Amino acid sequence: MEGRKYKVLLCEDDTNLGMVLKNYLELNDYDVILERDGRLGLAAFQREKFDICLLDVMMPNMDGFTLAEEIRDVDPDMPLFFLSAKTMKEDIIAGYKLGADDYITKPFDSEVLLLKIKAILKRNEEENRINENIEFDLGSFHFNPKLRELSHNGVMQTLSPKENELLKMLAEHKNDLLPREQALKRIWGSDTYFNGRSMDVYIAKLRKYLKDDTNIEIVNIHGNGFRLVAP
Repeated sequence: MEGRKYKVLLCEDDTNLGMVLKNYLELNDYDVILERDGRLGLAAFQREKFDICLLDVMMPNMDGFTLAEEIRDVDPDMPLFFLSAKTMKEDIIAGYKLGADDYITKPFDSEVLLLKIKAILKRNEEENRINENIEFDLGSFHFNPKLRELSHNGVMQTLSPKENELLKMLAEHKNDLLPREQALKRIWGSDTYFNGRSMDVYIAKLRKYLKDDTNIEIVNIHGNGFRLVAP
């Protein structure tokens, strides 16, 4: 866990619990942003980069489950814990169905929570190290996202950061649907009309880069997103 401070989004409407937990995590070398309702939590998530989200389920303006859905739309892999006084089986199942890594019922032991946070962050770091080195063969093209290089018959094209991230998402969803909203939220930060037009420009650029292989096509799935068709 050395080297940098991990950033935690903590959404908790109980002022005392929120401050106690924030202070405890900061004492253990985490950088914590505390928000007291779901809407403020979503704004913080859209504004900053986090390593893990700890969400109270019952919050004003936007509950934890709704906030989790918004977070998952942007980053399906974001580590996410629910903190809740709701102990009914149905609530716990609902939390896990939303993709929670853990559902922790109140009251809880802060030391146990800390150990769970450390475990999930360590696992994610290992997965990220593996994913960073993944390269893609797309027909006669070779794509190295880490170096932002797209190669074809010995000719190498260096992609811009947005081109690189968009092609990487398409490659990860190869021959499957990449939802438009997911790409917009992850790369551009929000799915506004103007960001959508910007993404269309980048799709056109990628189509131009890939045109030398007629077996490759970026298909527009109307109203849903894009599909990278490649052997």
